[in-house]
Amino acid sequence: MNLIDFIKETDLRTGFSDTFQSLATHERLDRNEIQKRLILCLYGIGTNTGIKRVVSGNEQISYRDLLYVKRKYIHAENLRAANRKIIHAVLTERNPKIWGQGTTSCSSDSTRVVAYDQNLRTQWFPRYRGPGVSVYWHIEEKSMCIYSQVNTPNSSEVAAMLHGLLHHASDKPIDRNYVDTHGQSNVGFAFCHLLGFDLLPRFKNIHDQKLYKALPGEAYENLAPVIGKRSINWELISRQYNEIVKYATALRVNTADTESILKQFTKNSSHPTFQALQELGKVIKTMFLCDYFMSEELRKEIHSGLNIVENWHSASDFVFYGQGGEIRHNQLEEQEIAMLSLQLIQNCMVYINTLQIQQVLLQSECLYKRLEKEDLRALTPMMYAHINPYGEFNLDMNKRMDL
Repeated sequence: MNLIDFIKETDLRTGFSDTFQSLATHERLDRNEIQKRLILCLYGIGTNTGIKRVVSGNEQISYRDLLYVKRKYIHAENLRAANRKIIHAVLTERNPKIWGQGTTSCSSDSTRVVAYDQNLRTQWFPRYRGPGVSVYWHIEEKSMCIYSQVNTPNSSEVAAMLHGLLHHASDKPIDRNYVDTHGQSNVGFAFCHLLGFDLLPRFKNIHDQKLYKALPGEAYENLAPVIGKRSINWELISRQYNEIVKYATALRVNTADTESILKQFTKNSSHPTFQALQELGKVIKTMFLCDYFMSEELRKEIHSGLNIVENWHSASDFVFYGQGGEIRHNQLEEQEIAMLSLQLIQNCMVYINTLQIQQVLLQSECLYKRLEKEDLRALTPMMYAHINPYGEFNLDMNKRMDL
């Protein structure tokens, strides 16, 4: 199946192209023609092949036609609105008999997208040992992306994690988030607790983590190697309580940028509110580590959640194949448009695959009965072995999928 047909079929079913409104005062083109050109533009941008390659061999639409539509219609706000519409459609169409009851969890992680060295936003990525930009994804438990953001490689993953949880603007409720080692910190634990989220990280350096005593007089002889030197300073937390709540409220109502607040605390480590947040984070982190060590189910849950993000990264490499997967744009908005278009294409894949899997399993009752609990748990709509992203892009709006 051709990848471009996934975008077309999703648009015909959900009408996400209606969210793309022109910057001009009025439209001269027919809306059906705009819809067709939008799909071709989104495909060219989301696969990184470029809109010029998409129209090669197409006599009906020229490069100038697509360039006009891209400049007038495709912007970050429109793309986020289109993604929200697809997310809502997936949540509406998803059959709980196959996919189970929806949970309130999601996973988040960053990945490097290679960018030209001459790019003004390109920085050296210490973890991946190469130039690029960082893209932070929030993926729910059935492989649907609810938020994405483009950051510099040296930006805080904790700040990106908090921003995505608070402002993803989808209909899915979230109260727990799985991250890797780089997505957590003591301050991250504190803010997540204050904002009503459970931060559930998977530690690479689990052997270096410390537990903290509630009171200085308590002795745990068997846990002496992993007990911190100091106990929790409850007096400091109580004294700075109003300031802590003020910062948490600013993040909740989006009156302050998450990255700016965390940078301020990082630069001024002697800030009393920062120290109080550190103490509160140690409390929540100690409680989490105790649960993590005691519960095998919790460890499996976290590992399974992060595997979903890794599968998303794999699909991103498959879809974003053009020009060697390198971003050549210098402008921040163009980079964000490229990643939001990539998110839209992958969400279209999730939407169509969800419908196809449901159709196959519900039409064949004997096949559905043969599936065990483990089979249903491993079932994912983010699969792409049956998808062809290459070839000529002849878009026939009258040809439909058999769904």
